Amino acid sequence: MRRRIVAILASTCIGTLAGAGSYTFFVAHGASYLSDDPATCVNCHIMREEYDGWRHGSHHAVATCNDCHLPHDNLLHKLFVKASNGYHHSRAFTMQDFAEPIRIKPSNAAVLEANCQRCHGELTAEITNHGTLGVPTDPTQGADLYGCVRCHQGVGHGPTR
Repeated sequence: MRRRIVAILASTCIGTLAGAGSYTFFVAHGASYLSDDPATCVNCHIMREEYDGWRHGSHHAVATCNDCHLPHDNLLHKLFVKASNGYHHSRAFTMQDFAEPIRIKPSNAAVLEANCQRCHGELTAEITNHGTLGVPTDPTQGADLYGCVRCHQGVGHGPTR
């Protein structure tokens, strides 16, 4: 009898979690986050300005959000960063505890910097060999003020506020 009650409670909890998770995934357009479509980024209204800036920016024809904001060293790292960003973004937007204008975190700034170098390394080799670029490891430092975006802030998303 006791095992039967435990089994019923366990299956009810699992079913409830699966149902709520499936519903949330459907309502939040969860499948869209598995794609490379930049329109996915505007599922959250806070990203509208960045999306519009990208659409009118110089990289629109050659790069999507994932090209710049996800690592390309290996698939596992890419998926980890994508899942981590998805979790942090959904939590921040749900709890409404994000800075405006939205700011890149130091770890994501490092990914962005690596992708700038991946695409433009031949052009910037002379500069980067002298150690004048780089993303700070101290999270109290403004990561968006270092590396390539220090001088080229408007390239990916147009003029910044």
